[in-house]
Amino acid sequence: MNRLKIIAVLLLAALLPTACGNLNDNKKISIAYANWSEGIAMSYLIKVILEEHGYDVRMLNADLAPIFASLSRKKADVFMDVWLPVTMHDYMEQYGDKLEVIGNVYDNARIGLVVPEYVTIQSIEELNGHKDKFSGQIIGIDAGAGIMKTTEKALNEYGLDYKLMTASAPAMTTSLDKAIRKKEWIVVTGWTPHWMFGRYKLKILDDPKQIYGKAESIHTVVWKDFSEKYPFVAELLRNIRLDDQQISSLMATIEKTQKTETYAVRQWMKEHQALVNSWIPIKTDFSTNSYINR
Repeated sequence: MNRLKIIAVLLLAALLPTACGNLNDNKKISIAYANWSEGIAMSYLIKVILEEHGYDVRMLNADLAPIFASLSRKKADVFMDVWLPVTMHDYMEQYGDKLEVIGNVYDNARIGLVVPEYVTIQSIEELNGHKDKFSGQIIGIDAGAGIMKTTEKALNEYGLDYKLMTASAPAMTTSLDKAIRKKEWIVVTGWTPHWMFGRYKLKILDDPKQIYGKAESIHTVVWKDFSEKYPFVAELLRNIRLDDQQISSLMATIEKTQKTETYAVRQWMKEHQALVNSWIPIKTDFSTNSYINR
């Protein structure tokens, strides 16, 4: 081998690690989620997809305040359940300069006060007239949730003589189930999408003062510059979109399955493989590690 060939081989050997490094996306991801049915469903969906592509995924369950704080400090990477522009506005105001809204998963999200269909009132304004039937209580969820802050505002704006009860989302649905079985009156803090609207006949009370706002969008948020370190994951998150039927069926599959969320998600993915495949990015430029949708 002549001298020029030796130099060429040595240069190639020196460049290979760098070139290979450009081909490899970082393979460890942490996904934060709160105990809400749509967030659990979407988070485990992305977990399974990433694991099928060789990622080591860690799931972090917490309330909203620590989730946003962790994202801002890069202690968590992804949160897929950010309701905007109203419900989580305060958190984005506080942490938004350190975060990036990277995807829009669902467009028809709503929050409000929810009652069974057999309850004869139609509006929040009517609640005070039936305080005894509701035991003077609104059954809520986690104290730090955006819907709880909005409900506290609704109590003031509508002059409601009710106590807002703090609970978890599962505890709220358990209370709802018990009341419906007995045909009792109950009002809860609720939202769509949620599997409870598929299981029970429910209605969201009219909100003439628009305290709860109109339909919102559910977004995916990551820490700033996440896309540069995780280009494949970033593009995947940008691609994920779910309509009413898709997100409802995903939540229902998880809620009905007696096994793990991962098992339920895999079952749902088998029935929606074409949709899932449409989200998976393909690499287009190996020099910049860039991806596009299929």
